[in-house]
Formats: sequence, structure tokens, C-alpha cells
Amino acid sequence: MKQQHFSNILHNLYQKALKHTKYRWVVIFGTLLYLVSPLDISPDVFPILGWIDDGLIVSLLVTEVSALMADQLKHKRKSSETTSEAANEATSVFNPDSNSEAAQTITVEAVSC
Repeated sequence: MKQQHFSNILHNLYQKALKHTKYRWVVIFGTLLYLVSPLDISPDVFPILGWIDDGLIVSLLVTEVSALMADQLKHKRKSSETTSEAANEATSVFNPDSNSEAAQTITVEAVSC
């Protein structure tokens, strides 16, 4: 069994929590609260160490939220392309001038009496 580092385990838990729609806003607001809170893993009174943990948390939040937004944009584009393709197919059936194979021409022979 492969062992993971503690930081990888925390990162995976953070990712899963952000991807879960029920907990997404709780995690985002909790992260922002952690950043402004004076209670940190390493307080900001220690100039370098205090800023490093805040910087890591901010970069983790920005990375994960931007990845979520990119996934949503891809999903919207994919669904809009599918919708536009379906609309194009529907129009080509009703438009006899289109060059689509789905459009059919019916010829009727007229008979005079």
C-alpha cells in the first residue's frame, strides 16, 4: 500500500470538499476566515513563517476555485455546442435549401382529368 504525505491527504480532502456542492461555500468562507483570523498554524507575528502558511492557503484556494470555474465553463460550452448542433439538425430537416443529408425532397406527379 502506497503511503501519502500528510500534506497530500489534506490537499485531497480540500479538493473533495470544494467539489462537493453542499460544502463548497462553507469551505471557501472557512478558508477566508482562517486567513483573517489571528489564530493560525503559524501566527503572522512571525514575519516569514506567518506569511508562508497564509500564502499556501491562498494559493490552494485560488487554484482549486479556478479549476472548478474552468470545469464549469467547459461543461457549459459542451452543452451549448450540443444544443446548437441539435438546433442545426432540426433546421436542416425543415429547410429544403440546406445541403444536409437529413433533408429529403418529395416529388409529386400531377395528373390532369
